[in-house]
Amino acid sequence: MGLLARIRKEWFIIGIVLVILSAKLQPSVGVKGGPLKPEITIAYVAVSLIFFNSGLSLKTEELTSALLHVRLHLFVQSFTLIFFPLAVWLLLQVLALTAIDQWLLKGLQTVSCMPPPVSSAVILTKAVGGNEAAAIFNSAFGSFLGIVVTPLLLLLFLGSSSSVPFSSIFSQLFMTVVVPLIVGQVCRRFLRECLERRKPPFGAISSVVLLMIIYTTFCDTFSNPNIELDPTSLLLVVLIIFSIQLSFMLLTFAFSTRSGSGFSSADTVAIMFCSTHKSLTLGIPMLKIVFEGYEHLSLISVPLLIYHPAQILLGSILVPTIRSWMSSRQKAVKLSALQPV
Repeated sequence: MGLLARIRKEWFIIGIVLVILSAKLQPSVGVKGGPLKPEITIAYVAVSLIFFNSGLSLKTEELTSALLHVRLHLFVQSFTLIFFPLAVWLLLQVLALTAIDQWLLKGLQTVSCMPPPVSSAVILTKAVGGNEAAAIFNSAFGSFLGIVVTPLLLLLFLGSSSSVPFSSIFSQLFMTVVVPLIVGQVCRRFLRECLERRKPPFGAISSVVLLMIIYTTFCDTFSNPNIELDPTSLLLVVLIIFSIQLSFMLLTFAFSTRSGSGFSSADTVAIMFCSTHKSLTLGIPMLKIVFEGYEHLSLISVPLLIYHPAQILLGSILVPTIRSWMSSRQKAVKLSALQPV
């Protein structure tokens, strides 16, 4: 793959690095009250645009076909929104005894509270040949569920800024997340044919807006001279994130392939990716709203910024192995069905 092709493929990851460097060089541009006015353009306009875009792009009709696979949905949503946060919370009780930066540890907890993403889990499930419909349903349903559950989990495990009351958080979430999603879905009903014919770049639009949010978040950090990022802590957090992802993928694989589970090999693939992937698109705006006023907001955001490329990288590396396993499993099922009783 040539350099330009690689840049086009990885442009979002490169974009994250560039906006953080830009924020470091000129933090005054994106701070609250600065030229970009992030307290209005980011807190309301940018976040609303992301979720309107999600509502417009979400194919509701594709989700209904997967609706009846209730056991699979219960497994995925319970794992990602109940087991995952609790397991990470227990892990952090041990890690709190180490020298790792406490704000990065809080960031690991925020990662655990996020719902599955609408894109990466579906893309990787499709690449392997798994149950794509189930992946689409759980990613979309998890995002809708996350609008309510994720802020509650964040407030439960981490508390909120004293400057933002609980009712204010949810009213802002409703106006900038729920309303745009609903409006996007309503607009889709009238624009469906046009959208399917022209295929607008929904993912790229959300990613560009997300880069703006990341930029202003780090502008706030770099304008505060009291905040420093410890490189050793950062490296340890990267290793912990990869360990968590791999461990949880193995755990979901073991549970979904045990005898009597009732899941097919295609179901297992969807379960592995949907249960262990976390949404950056929903996560960063959520953190921006729930922890508005926290001077360490960007440090809390760092693990989620690492988790996103890490889940794509690890998933992509494992695609050939998982595809090979699924193919051999399906052949074994066909052979056993052909054998006389």
